[in-house]
Amino acid sequence: MPRAIRQQECPRRAGATPQTGETQQNQPRKSRKGLQRGLGLDIDMPRMLSASTFALAVASAAVLVLAGCASPGHQAEPAAQRSAQAMGLPASQQTTPVEAQWWHQFGDAQLDALVAKALEGSPSLGAAQARLTRAQAVVEAARGAELPAVGFDASVKRELLSRNGLFPPPYGGSIFNQSNATFGLSWDADVFGREKHDLEAALGGARAARADADVAAQQLATQVVRTYFSLARLESQRAVAQRTYDQRKQMLSLIQQRVSAGLDTVVEQKQGEGALPDTLAQIESLDEQIDLARHALAALTAQAMDATAKLAPTLEQLHVSPQPPVLGADLIARRPDVAAALARVEASKEQVASQKTRFYPDINFSAGFGLDSISLGKFLELPSKTWSFGPALHLPIFEGGQLRAQLKGKGAERDAAIQAYNQQVIDAVREAADAATSAASIGRQLALQRQALEASSASYDFSQKRYGQGLGNALIVLNAETQMLAERRLEVDLEYRALDVQAQLMKALGGGWTADLNTPSAPAAAASAPAASTANAKNDNLTPA
Repeated sequence: MPRAIRQQECPRRAGATPQTGETQQNQPRKSRKGLQRGLGLDIDMPRMLSASTFALAVASAAVLVLAGCASPGHQAEPAAQRSAQAMGLPASQQTTPVEAQWWHQFGDAQLDALVAKALEGSPSLGAAQARLTRAQAVVEAARGAELPAVGFDASVKRELLSRNGLFPPPYGGSIFNQSNATFGLSWDADVFGREKHDLEAALGGARAARADADVAAQQLATQVVRTYFSLARLESQRAVAQRTYDQRKQMLSLIQQRVSAGLDTVVEQKQGEGALPDTLAQIESLDEQIDLARHALAALTAQAMDATAKLAPTLEQLHVSPQPPVLGADLIARRPDVAAALARVEASKEQVASQKTRFYPDINFSAGFGLDSISLGKFLELPSKTWSFGPALHLPIFEGGQLRAQLKGKGAERDAAIQAYNQQVIDAVREAADAATSAASIGRQLALQRQALEASSASYDFSQKRYGQGLGNALIVLNAETQMLAERRLEVDLEYRALDVQAQLMKALGGGWTADLNTPSAPAAAASAPAASTANAKNDNLTPA
């Protein structure tokens, strides 16, 4: 074992005085009164306080401490939260329920497959899941702060004491081996509930993150459905344009025959020829929009751009049977975006409560035991033991207004969260009301439009027959054709709007979301399927222990 260069004990272990190096055993014992007049104090004290004395000391210190606490001052009342009743939603009515996978109602297997593909591999949903995992980690950290912390520290060093330092020769200038190993334990008593409020705030943040993930899944599913409907509209519009081209080509052939027979002039022939390029330009424009819609679907489903190159849905293959929805006070509870905003309000309130506890004493308890020796050969011997225990207290008395400013800031964050929640409630009610109104109106518009299309089609057929019999001119036929084609386009647009508004209505009614945050709705469940085991293992992080 390494030993000191000079064969003497370290002065800090042998009880040597800093000035003479002599041990206290060789010095005459001074009276207690004389010692009290000096800078040091050496009074025989019992090694341990009795339990009653210790408790009395802690209680007395607590009373004195509370009397000297910094004051949080006057704080403004929190902003008021809007209720469903305040937005005109009756509590006596139940909102029309929506299936979790509501897109199945349109009866299109291609659409169902695209939504499933989007929910399976979307990077945006992966990012939302990562944010949820981060929020759950914050919950775990907050829970860990409530438990005692145990640590172990060990060190071995070789030390040369200065000849001109605190200890004079022969100790000064000597080399010693210093070794120690200590187990330590610390625990925050959390008398005023700071850690409890921090945990509740973390739980609120985790609930908000879970609801945000469901919002992202709903938005993605709705976007896929609406883009698919847009593609179907473009395909149907192209079919109308193609029929228009075919009809105008037939009309041009008839005009040419009549010109050859001397029944029409070159003017009518030029009018018929000029209509064909215009129709071809419309077809080309629609083809461009169709390719762009296919690219959008490929991006939404995280596929290659050519994966949807052959996708060609039409409005005829989609079915919708809208029912007038009922809006009740429970609409607010069915919306994940509103639930996320509410969770943030609750979290911000807990943060305010946690900030208030910083004006009160912070009491900690710590204990440690281990071994400490200047000789490695004696390190494991019983006299090398060391231990300590006791409480510690921190009390803010004057912080220059920092604590009040921080509390004021937390209060402002709470009010901002409440106002964001109020705006989310307003938007949710407006979206549902708008979608319900549009769905009812479009149904009536579509019925009237079909009547108009039937009348214009009959007029076109009649004018074409008259022209073929030589009882009319080409201009009358072209005008009738233009009117009929316009009515067809309007019908296609209204059919598309009926489908699109139905998708918006399903989302506005909550999209089948459930308020049980530990059981995500179908879109979120499908999105997080690859990480189902992890999500299930962490579900307990969203509810208080």
